[in-house]
Amino acid sequence: MKIRESITLFLKGVAMGGADVVPGVSGGTIAFITGIYEELLDSLQALDLQSLGLLKALKFKEFWKHINGNFLITLLSGILISLFSLVRMISYLMIHEQIALWSFFFGLILASTILVFRKIRKWNVGVGLATIAGTIIAFYITTFAPAETDNNLIYIFLSGMLAICAMILPGISGSFILLILGKYEYIINSVKDFKIDVILVFGAGCALGLIAFSRVISWVLHRFHNIAIAVLSGFMIGSLNKIWPWKEVIEYRINSLGEQVALYDRSVLPNQYLDITGNNPQFLYALLYTALGIFIVVAFERTTSWISPSK
Repeated sequence: MKIRESITLFLKGVAMGGADVVPGVSGGTIAFITGIYEELLDSLQALDLQSLGLLKALKFKEFWKHINGNFLITLLSGILISLFSLVRMISYLMIHEQIALWSFFFGLILASTILVFRKIRKWNVGVGLATIAGTIIAFYITTFAPAETDNNLIYIFLSGMLAICAMILPGISGSFILLILGKYEYIINSVKDFKIDVILVFGAGCALGLIAFSRVISWVLHRFHNIAIAVLSGFMIGSLNKIWPWKEVIEYRINSLGEQVALYDRSVLPNQYLDITGNNPQFLYALLYTALGIFIVVAFERTTSWISPSK
């Protein structure tokens, strides 16, 4: 892999990590729109018994080539560095610049959905129904209220498995799954405070879920390409409800710091947001950041031949 391609792939990992921190945005979506999604799935699928046999035989060079090691390590480095370095900034923006942040990601996902639709090779009734089904499922998931759960390590492990399955699906946010499971704030604070035991157990759950679930997705994509892309596109459309910039808080809760934070909310129009909250909906400001998100996706699409690393 050339140096330019390595840097570009690393930056895509950084973008995936930053997206995975935000409830409502999927790192899988970033992988999809930057052209590395299928290579990522194929590389993860290569972590099989054959690769284990090569490792046991101390054939490190063959093992590394078999699993597309340069690709995986470069991408993973970007994701991890992003998660540990951007988590504080993203957390700050989610509290103090919600409209700007959600508007940016709304534009990004909206434009990305159009690009993903273009990957459908042939439209028919089945593809249309798959799109509708994906949209309904994702929208329904975004309406779930977070649960209150224990912080034992077994539940943390299972939360990691479930969250990572969502993170590699375009349109389904792993962070939002953690929010539903009542573990988002706990995991974010554990990363901030560098709690090794929680991070390692959560990471182990993620690793197992990633290796197992990536095989299922890869199998479906290769055998039912159009239907699979339609469902994923529907997921992205349905997830727009979660990242809609204007929300009415229905119910509050007290977090671990004793602060009052939103527990359950619903999307409202900008004028309703003004009437309900008394706050400026910053409509033009939101349009600007939405346009920025759209512009970035279009820029990615226009420069695909330059930024997509070769296998």
